[in-house]
Amino acid sequence: MYKKPVTISDGKCKFCFKLKKGKILFIDNTHPFLPEGLEKEGFQCEYFPDYGYADYKKIINDYVGIMIRSKIKLDKDILEDARSLKFVARIGSGMENIDYLFAESKGVVCLNAPEGNRDAVGEQAVGMLLSLFNNLNTADLEVRKGIWKREQNRGIELGGKTVGIIGYGNTGNAFAKKLKGFDVQVIAYDKYKTNFADDFVEEVQLTDIFERSDVVSFHVPLTVETTYMADNQFLTQFSKNIYLINTSRGKVVNTSDLVQNLESGKVLGACLDVLEYEGFSFEELGSSNMPDTFSRLIKMKNVILSPHIAGWTHESNYKMARTIFEKIQNLKLP
Repeated sequence: MYKKPVTISDGKCKFCFKLKKGKILFIDNTHPFLPEGLEKEGFQCEYFPDYGYADYKKIINDYVGIMIRSKIKLDKDILEDARSLKFVARIGSGMENIDYLFAESKGVVCLNAPEGNRDAVGEQAVGMLLSLFNNLNTADLEVRKGIWKREQNRGIELGGKTVGIIGYGNTGNAFAKKLKGFDVQVIAYDKYKTNFADDFVEEVQLTDIFERSDVVSFHVPLTVETTYMADNQFLTQFSKNIYLINTSRGKVVNTSDLVQNLESGKVLGACLDVLEYEGFSFEELGSSNMPDTFSRLIKMKNVILSPHIAGWTHESNYKMARTIFEKIQNLKLP
């Protein structure tokens, strides 16, 4: 027997389509605004925190909607059993753990919420860069030990630099906006978008990113095209020695190649909120036996690391939940 799910309440649904009073499966937790709001609309929300992939596969046909972050992969195998499914909502931005092409071929609407955490990601990227430029992590640890090194911790200014953004979607745009007051030139390249230049950014080609950037920041989804996009061949094409920021997905950057270029000085420093060694759910590092590359990386003072928290603020938790709720309200299904 399955344990009784966590359910909040019943209510009336104002929807006129087939989702009326259907059940929604929460595979991951989220801000309470989302289940509470959906139940007021007439849905029944269920959450089984101890379930795994096999458990969800047995019950998935009971649900018209699925809410997920990154606990499991919604692949073709499990989606084939979801015969009642009308929508899948990713409470976040990346869709790499959902076989959305197969889902959409079955008439399932796939939603995500990049609007909800874009400001958080933009702020963290700026914060990490300023900390790197001003040696704040190192200086803080030294002062706490009674070590007072002023000359060795002399920083550099962001003003006057050229920041190259790769991928000008929600987070790329947010990062550009946050940089507006720093007297920097912001350029951006997006393979799948044109005519996006605005008050915050100049639209350029990838060759311009290589030629002009002092800092390069990645804001792309993880796809076949972007996996290990930042490898040795990519990094050595920059005319200048650069600083690198990655707040997108860990496997966008080839860590071994990055460490090699950090050691050579081609990459002057790196801000990494994500690592290719993360577990699938992003909740922990994926292996207890880390490669030598990781051991070298964590010893570098010109590298700032955080545990995939750029889009993980208290505010973004609520904003992502609200974004998904509003998108479900606006669904137009037959």
